[in-house]
Amino acid sequence: MVAALVVLAPLVWFWWSSLVPSNASVMDMGYQDSGGAASVVHEHGRSRDDGGRTVSVADLTGPVDGSPDVDVTLTVDRGDVVLADGRTVPGYTVNGVSPGPTIEAQVGDLVQVTLVNRSVVDGATLHWHGVDVPNAEDGVAGVTQDAVPEGGRHVYRFVVPDAGTYWYHSHQVSHAQVRGGLFGALVVRPADPAGSDVDVVAAAHTYGATPTVNGDPGGLRVPADPGTTARVRVVNTGSGVLRVWVPGADYRVLAVDGREVHEPDAVHDRTVVVAGGGRADVEVAVPDDGSAVRVRLGSLSVLVGGDDATDGADPRERLDLLSYGTPADVGFDPRAADRSFTYAIGRRPGFVDGLPGLQWTINGHTYPDVPMFVVREGDVVAMTIRNSSGQPHPMHLHGHHLLVLSRDGLRSTGSPWWVDSLEVENGQTYQVAFVADNPGVWMDHCHNLPHAQQGLIAHVAYTGVVEPFRLGGETGNEPE
Repeated sequence: MVAALVVLAPLVWFWWSSLVPSNASVMDMGYQDSGGAASVVHEHGRSRDDGGRTVSVADLTGPVDGSPDVDVTLTVDRGDVVLADGRTVPGYTVNGVSPGPTIEAQVGDLVQVTLVNRSVVDGATLHWHGVDVPNAEDGVAGVTQDAVPEGGRHVYRFVVPDAGTYWYHSHQVSHAQVRGGLFGALVVRPADPAGSDVDVVAAAHTYGATPTVNGDPGGLRVPADPGTTARVRVVNTGSGVLRVWVPGADYRVLAVDGREVHEPDAVHDRTVVVAGGGRADVEVAVPDDGSAVRVRLGSLSVLVGGDDATDGADPRERLDLLSYGTPADVGFDPRAADRSFTYAIGRRPGFVDGLPGLQWTINGHTYPDVPMFVVREGDVVAMTIRNSSGQPHPMHLHGHHLLVLSRDGLRSTGSPWWVDSLEVENGQTYQVAFVADNPGVWMDHCHNLPHAQQGLIAHVAYTGVVEPFRLGGETGNEPE
């Protein structure tokens, strides 16, 4: 009996400590990491080193007044998704289709989106992936709002600050709802619309076991005149990387994750790798003879121009974004960091919310005993992301863009490489930096959404921010 107790007691303790209590606040989980700055006092769902001043996440909204420049209603349902070839798969639709309607805006526009949940029993939200919206508009159930219940509605209002390719998706039971089709694209154009002659979104998504582009298993055809250029806005809605290349022709990568590349040069016989959740805008020139140019998105293609084009296998050699383009001013000195954090991803046996298995760890801890990275508004923040877990992870910080400084000690020498979704392969170490200029409580998680659902989640919290929302309980909030 004594031997049994010696063996079982620690297991019971680890099981009990892994449980996530009903109505839990993310601010009460894990431990605070102040990144080497002055110590922070944690009191009742907030971080304090600011003299006691507080603001609620719920009050960090977009403009309350004013007529929107873009006004959209998105109605979500659970049911069959009809693919372009007529096949149906169970999933989720937005305004009756998947992908949902593309929202188009111009820099500085006030966007208003009304989410209507007609038949999603688990509730739903809309997260604006890559758009650095105010915290209350971020669409994360249990962190920035309550999930919108079946029959309910919620209004999002925010000004779009930067041109680029973005997307929206549910952040309630997201590992199931995004995979099932509850997503769409958001394109923000610059005030000066000059650019490529043709502009098209190409959202790569796999429904069940069927890969598609914009919901079409046959790929995408884009009409374009000979001698013109086309900007293909590639959106990777999946959990793994998407390999993009142009067989037999040059192309340029104009933007990554909604940020323009400075002076991009021609790419030939190389592949650009797009992380899960990430985007890449590629530009191709249509041949003068009227034939097409092919942009390969993994197993599918976007044909621009004529009826057919050269095809070819993945060249396998990657375009290294560390050295692509030319340097430019980034607006801050990443060497003068006020706080420095480590986000070390590993794996070990353990429990997560009472379930045993081989669990993801962050700095040696399993969920919910994970770090809360605490920052003060205005801080320059440095972060080392290290992966020794045995699998790759597309890491996504909400509300901010990260500047990539180095990979495995090799420093960035090209255009500033800004990301909101960074593919960190097993064995890799990245140094990144950002300016803490968007107060709130922000998720910092793996965008392989089943990994996040299994506990690969941390948060960045600003001092003086009160968190009123809760996970689980009567709200049913379940962001992953």
